[in-house]
Amino acid sequence: MSQNNVITINGKEYEESNLEPTQKYLIQHVRDLQAKAGQLRFQLEQVQVSLDHFTKELIASVEAEGEEKAESA
Repeated sequence: MSQNNVITINGKEYEESNLEPTQKYLIQHVRDLQAKAGQLRFQLEQVQVSLDHFTKELIASVEAEGEEKAESA
């Protein structure tokens, strides 16, 4: 028994094998864009963590410099 891909659109199930070629093509786009969106969310999380780290490092550096100048005055 062969297994067909079933997709759900607005709560209704459709067998992919019964869809028109244009509809199958659109499904490929949707799946690809969903994967890309997931990758972009992952990359954004990495960028945000890095940005937070470097911002904290900058703040610590500036504050430490300010303390050194205050002590030497």
